[in-house]
Amino acid sequence: MGMTILIADDEREIVELLKLFLEKEGHRIVEAYDGAEAWEQIGRQQIDLAIIDIMMPQMDGLELLKLLRTKYKLPVLILSAKNRDIDKILGLGLGADDFIAKPFNPLEVVARVQAQLRRAFEFNESKEEEPAVDRSVIGVLTLDHTSCMLFRRKEPIPLTSLEYKLLKTFMQSPGRIFTKQQLFELAWSEIYLEDDNSIMVQISRLRDKIEDQPRQPVYIKTVRGLGYKFAAKEDWIET
Repeated sequence: MGMTILIADDEREIVELLKLFLEKEGHRIVEAYDGAEAWEQIGRQQIDLAIIDIMMPQMDGLELLKLLRTKYKLPVLILSAKNRDIDKILGLGLGADDFIAKPFNPLEVVARVQAQLRRAFEFNESKEEEPAVDRSVIGVLTLDHTSCMLFRRKEPIPLTSLEYKLLKTFMQSPGRIFTKQQLFELAWSEIYLEDDNSIMVQISRLRDKIEDQPRQPVYIKTVRGLGYKFAAKEDWIET
């Protein structure tokens, strides 16, 4: 099923190249050549996935990503000529779902796009798979599986698809220790090939949303040398 994909990059050759390959997969492409134009396109129509370059005029990709995450949950892939770990961590920390360094193989980009769309589709369809258990409640946190929303002391907190999958995994198995490999493969639906910082970034973002003191977490605990676990119901104490 074809989806609508936004490609935002000030290099027209890159936009045209990705457009050519993605249209072959049946997708509809929306083009933008700076961050401001991309934001206008996102507000004007339904976008299913966005590919965003970091270095763009008027509004760079990181500013656009930060703005986008205030309103939308769509998957976002970041393109960047910068390939340092800090750039990847920054992009993922702001809410990107994947990071692709330039120069790239367009077939790899297509594969990553298709993987993100599959995950987003499964994430939306999961609402119909969980009628018997529609929410998980631990402490002051309620994870609603129908709306895929988190409520903290009844205050709604929006989650990205990756955050939802990780939190769902934790809250449905409180007290269980998960390795970084297990969490990566559950959230990304891909084989864990190397020890990168993706899970650490996502855990940090979740702690910022659910913990009163993220540096002294009550819910998501680090088990040194093993991984992470979510506090069992009998372990938490509301302050």
